[in-house]
Amino acid sequence: MLRFEVSVEDLLRSRFALSPALDLCLLLRSLAGQDRPLPRAWASRLRPAFERLRRETELEAVLALHTPRSGPGFVAPPPRGLNQTWADDLAMIRAAPLEAARHEIAITATGPSARYPRVRAVLDSTDVVSRIAEAMDQAWHELLATDWPQLRAICERDVVHRVGVIGEHGWATTIESLHPSIAWRAGGIEIGFFPPVGSVRLVGDGLLLIPSVFVGNVAAHLDDPWPRTLVYRARGTAALWGEQAAVPQPDALTALVGRARARLLLALDAPASTSHLARSLTMAPGAVGDHLAILRGAGLLVRARSGRSVLYRRTPLGEALVAGSG
Repeated sequence: MLRFEVSVEDLLRSRFALSPALDLCLLLRSLAGQDRPLPRAWASRLRPAFERLRRETELEAVLALHTPRSGPGFVAPPPRGLNQTWADDLAMIRAAPLEAARHEIAITATGPSARYPRVRAVLDSTDVVSRIAEAMDQAWHELLATDWPQLRAICERDVVHRVGVIGEHGWATTIESLHPSIAWRAGGIEIGFFPPVGSVRLVGDGLLLIPSVFVGNVAAHLDDPWPRTLVYRARGTAALWGEQAAVPQPDALTALVGRARARLLLALDAPASTSHLARSLTMAPGAVGDHLAILRGAGLLVRARSGRSVLYRRTPLGEALVAGSG
């Protein structure tokens, strides 16, 4: 079991972030058979490009850096916040000091693939950092960039939901909602399925919480340069992967309001902005805005400003219509 000892000050400093580089690493691990398998449709679509990249780029060296449970920090630098982009991550990867990278490589690159002559030549080279960064950049653009706006929207909507839970129910309820194995007990966060790790004290900068569509259950970062971190599965991932029906079958609701508006109503199980809905449902933002205006005029939605965003949520009437469509 893993337990984070959490003070009141730690809670005040806790925050959410997104990590494109971490999700790329998790995707690569899944495609390589090192982690939770991808859904068949996604694996079938991505595997040809993945195998080609393994042959034609230095991606095999990137994969050799990962153990069954972890990988080097320099290929997935700690994100600064919710606006983190792949360009931000790539710049940090390229800026990793050579000696620090070599130290991490010596610790993590211990599997059989790290002894392949082609891989070893990359890992022992003086330009290993730039070669690893280039391979990851190619993998990003060929395997993840096209899907990232939709996946990012799912993660952003998850954060909006969690922040709402914090405001309504507090941190303890929010933390326990991340995964069934997580519990808040006696001023600490306990994760039951981890191998014996013991207690970990936060180091004064709170807990970093990262939603991901690729993490299997919950993962943790416990070592520098990362802050103490929990990576958890974002809400909406199961529907994305087809592990459950994406939405109830909205036959009656569709007949009443139309297919596009029914999709929007059903998608608003948590507050979301026009852009979030457009990305997650792969709809044109203008069309989403028009449909939201009609649904709002019919009394099915309300909107409220949150920072720079305008978030929509269902009214009690909207909730009743969705409940009756299942």
